[in-house]
Amino acid sequence: MSTPEQRMQPLPAEQWGDAEYAAFGALLGLPGDQVPRAGSGEPYDPLRFDIIGLLARHPQMARTFLTFNGFLLQRGELPARLRELVILRVAQTRRSAYEWGQHVRMAERHDITADDITRLAAGNEGFEGADRLVLEAADEMLAEGHARWETWQALTHTLGEHAAMEFIFVVGVYVLSAMAFETWRLPPVPGTAPLPD
Repeated sequence: MSTPEQRMQPLPAEQWGDAEYAAFGALLGLPGDQVPRAGSGEPYDPLRFDIIGLLARHPQMARTFLTFNGFLLQRGELPARLRELVILRVAQTRRSAYEWGQHVRMAERHDITADDITRLAAGNEGFEGADRLVLEAADEMLAEGHARWETWQALTHTLGEHAAMEFIFVVGVYVLSAMAFETWRLPPVPGTAPLPD
């Protein structure tokens, strides 16, 4: 099956300026003047991250979005393992190959094994406790557009109110991201895990 051609291209190096570096810096927790320059070849060179290059086409929006997403990814109270399981479920359900590939790679750094990912791709069997709760709650939100009240109560009881609130927003942010990635036809990064059938 052929992949549709990408519609939108990341911002080229010569178009990066102060506003674009400030936007990426919001995710990295750095002032814009400390963000590696586009084309520098450094590990956080913006040209290494296609999604950053796409978002940078609207730097004011990108800065606000990346500040919020950076909080969810780096400073929130929802445990990283649970967050990554939820993001993978969103990517799988919303059929975002880019999101799946990126977060399989990230999941490995957050105590999620290859066996966990295989089980997740097949459903919720084999998960228990908080893992099972967040996967089932994510499925419910994706199917119904919200969590039922009893699900919300279970989330707050198990995770605490702050982490439960973050869970809701992680689902929403990654649904939004998947819609953008698929609209722009952002291809998966070569060498990342393929989206399961």
